[in-house]
Amino acid sequence: MYDFDLLVLGSGPSGQKAAIAGAKLGGRVAIVDRRHMVGGVCINTGTIPSKTLREAVLYLTGLNQRELYGQSYRVKEDITFGDLAARTQHVVSREVDVIRSQLGRNRVALLTGSARFLDDHTIAIRNEDGSDERKVSADKIVIAVGTKPARPSTVDFDGRTVVDADQILRIDRIPRSLVVVGAGVIGIEYASMFAALGSKVTVVESRERMLDFCDLEVVEALKYHLRDLAVTFRFRETVAAVERHEDMTLTLLQSGKKLLADTVMYSAGRQGVTDELRLEAAGLEADNRGRIKVDDNFQTTVPHIYAVGDVIGFPALAATSMEQGRVAVHHAFGEPVEHLSQLYPIGIYSIPEISFVGKTEDELTESSIPFEVGVARYRELARGAIIGDSYGMLKILVSNEDRKLLGVHVFGTNATELVHIGQAVMGCGGTVDYLVNAVFNYPTLAESYKVAALDVLNKMRAVQRISTPAKPKKAAKKAQEA
Repeated sequence: MYDFDLLVLGSGPSGQKAAIAGAKLGGRVAIVDRRHMVGGVCINTGTIPSKTLREAVLYLTGLNQRELYGQSYRVKEDITFGDLAARTQHVVSREVDVIRSQLGRNRVALLTGSARFLDDHTIAIRNEDGSDERKVSADKIVIAVGTKPARPSTVDFDGRTVVDADQILRIDRIPRSLVVVGAGVIGIEYASMFAALGSKVTVVESRERMLDFCDLEVVEALKYHLRDLAVTFRFRETVAAVERHEDMTLTLLQSGKKLLADTVMYSAGRQGVTDELRLEAAGLEADNRGRIKVDDNFQTTVPHIYAVGDVIGFPALAATSMEQGRVAVHHAFGEPVEHLSQLYPIGIYSIPEISFVGKTEDELTESSIPFEVGVARYRELARGAIIGDSYGMLKILVSNEDRKLLGVHVFGTNATELVHIGQAVMGCGGTVDYLVNAVFNYPTLAESYKVAALDVLNKMRAVQRISTPAKPKKAAKKAQEA
């Protein structure tokens, strides 16, 4: 007899949903995590703190209102990191309370400490101070331990002048200058936030472009706005070393360039937090990035052990992780469940924000899939004028063959909210005609779908008119017969 029907390691988005799904299905469920990490990286050092920080930055700098009130407009003149941290701490505390309450309501036991496998059914949980250890067993186990920032061994992180993506939230001042190593999602989000605060930001990236999985036009628009905030980009550059000098840093690039800055932030990917789990005791192993391999049902090579969330790698999104946890536990309990939909949105909380769902133009072109593009610009919408967003845009990609939506790409205010309209239409197999005939509230940014749809329809109609041979007129035919 096992202590629990289901034991979940990690209380992040995937772990929470896995535990609650097991409880809803009538199982005896427990979740294991460190006391100060309830809610996982998502709540404590990742998604929620960084997005809250972004909202605080936008509000205090008045950045979104400058189109209306002038470039010098600010809500607060001298912004401190304490101003930003206060809002972040409030939201994090509230979210942790919500999670604890949700677990309690569903009778999910919360076991605090660090976990490691003793065998494939037994876990040892050690107190955070190492003073005590207890053993628990479970019929099914879900690994949802998440990730931590990958830290090059050649870099001396001190948590103040040289930091990773978690430590940046704990610095005590807003740096006058900042070097961001890595132009991925996290790097670009923080680069835009600190640029909005007035920091002189330099982004170093070894690849030729940033966010190469996004629509090229949207990325170019973001680069334009970041450059307008005085962000400098150094593409095809690699960091050779980082030196600390008093309160400054000197970043040496392999090309010979030297970048002086108050702070250096490394955003060089993520590493699965599996090194302390002793996976080999359960017959499992992780790759060199700490990731665990799973099948379509999120089963590992040990059938009663599942892995979900960032620890299994791509797409490593909080939203998809939640669904992975739910789907894995339903499968573990023999409950019918559909496989995870591959039609999920990507949100990048840069300033301005980006979101998309479906294919990009490059992907469709490479696959030789014919499509038409419809674009709506916020400056054409009354709502865009009201909120002072003259740069935002929405782009839809529509099949020339069956008129279905193939992709939706949004740049600007509320992009991460707007994208779900397109996602719903695509998920239901809808066509551009639905958007043309739909009635949207006025004035809203959602109207951009109708504007873009009409743009597509007009282009398609023009092409069809040229492509379709003209029929001979009856009068001309009769004259010819006579």
